[in-house]
Amino acid sequence: MSDHPVLHVKGRVLVGPDDVRDELWVVGGRISYERPAGARDVRTVEGWALPGLVDAHCHVGLDAHGPVPADVSEKQALTDRDAGTLLIRDAGSPSDTRWVDDRDDLPKIIRAGRHIARTRRYIRNYAHEIEPEDLVAHVAQEARRGDGWVKLVGDWIDRGTGDLSACWPREAVEAAIAEAHRLGARVTAHCFAEDSLRDLVEAGIDCIEHATGLTEETVPLFAERGVAIVPTLVNIATFPRLADGGEARFPDWSAHMRRLYERRYDTVRAAYDAGIPVYVGTDAGGSLAHGLVAGEVAELVTAGIPPVEALSATAWGARRWLGRPGLDEGAPADLVVYDGDPRADVRILADPRRVVLNGRIVG
Repeated sequence: MSDHPVLHVKGRVLVGPDDVRDELWVVGGRISYERPAGARDVRTVEGWALPGLVDAHCHVGLDAHGPVPADVSEKQALTDRDAGTLLIRDAGSPSDTRWVDDRDDLPKIIRAGRHIARTRRYIRNYAHEIEPEDLVAHVAQEARRGDGWVKLVGDWIDRGTGDLSACWPREAVEAAIAEAHRLGARVTAHCFAEDSLRDLVEAGIDCIEHATGLTEETVPLFAERGVAIVPTLVNIATFPRLADGGEARFPDWSAHMRRLYERRYDTVRAAYDAGIPVYVGTDAGGSLAHGLVAGEVAELVTAGIPPVEALSATAWGARRWLGRPGLDEGAPADLVVYDGDPRADVRILADPRRVVLNGRIVG
């Protein structure tokens, strides 16, 4: 990193929601709050600086049909980067994206391995499709392959009943989550509906993706156990279209999906009001485009989460949850600069002025 020019970021540096500084320096690709002595090649960037944004539910290396080639994965990652997303929790991908780690110009990725689903109970070509007796072994495998996370498919449509239903028996998820924790990994699960949530939370799960099935009965349980949710509201916006497509064959499922959609904002606000940690994720990479992080923050605000808290869900709070630094002394210089204060209007996130990754201006 010694060939990096010194950057001088000045204006308003949002180290935290209430910790605002006038400037920072980037020396050797890392953040410093002390002016470097004798710096000659200095480039100045002015504006409102935030830590690089987090998309905590994103799929690099995946599209609607399954794994994609490396050149497509690269375009996905670049699209996220140019939108200000510099840290991704990849919530399940069949592609090997370890090569991204060798690229200083691509977002950092925290991988959850490949989805683990019940046989014929998920999108084709996405997941390991297995039966409950193999769940512990596959969780152990993906815990070793990932970066501290494992991704289960907690519910999906059951073609026999024609509606969403839980994929795993309680004893299977208890054993699997215990094994992941023994190996030092956290566990998250895709869940649209209501009936898988209690078993997963009481089994010790760490996070639920989508969480549209939260109810008055399960919200207090999540809050008590500190289980986080990643609502992916930009994805939930597709539920009416999905419901229309399945109406003729699965009318009960279609009606259920519409109900979940109609109460989506109330669900997220109830979770936030109860103290459940809420984080930003877009679900990009399946049928959704990449680069939607600003839209997801705006959706959280629409749901009733205060703007600064919605901002934290993709910035300071999200990085803390994932164990990655923000604008800390000595941290890698991953930051985004805007023309205005995103605490006052989160829509500003949609138009970054500059993107700095590993100390280099990349956008």
